Amino acid sequence: MPNVERDETREQRIETEIIVDAGNDKEERAMGWYYYLDDTLNVPFLAKWKKKVRKTGAIEEKEVEVLGMAPDEDCLRDMFVDVVYPGGNDEDVFSAKLSEIEAIDADEETLEALADWQYWLARGYKF
Repeated sequence: MPNVERDETREQRIETEIIVDAGNDKEERAMGWYYYLDDTLNVPFLAKWKKKVRKTGAIEEKEVEVLGMAPDEDCLRDMFVDVVYPGGNDEDVFSAKLSEIEAIDADEETLEALADWQYWLARGYKF
């Protein structure tokens, strides 16, 4: 059961821009999302990485810089981005689930793309 109301504007964008040619093919739907996000997220941007701690279930928040999408082969089941802690270097890059990222300082286009992904998940849609 979706925990967010249907948004016709988002539904239209998802159907006509993101998964337009995918049909029921899971990999094509995933790649539609991947390329939409890769083209739309204006990186780098600052964000909070809200990661659930396995043992306690608590939410741990860390400030990160989102560098871009993780490699496409890593995004066939979920969307991931590469992040680094502020002041970190190339050896400090991690992959984070996009669903765990909350923008702190990003432009409108990036915020809309992030909201589109959160909407997709909240509606219970799958690849």
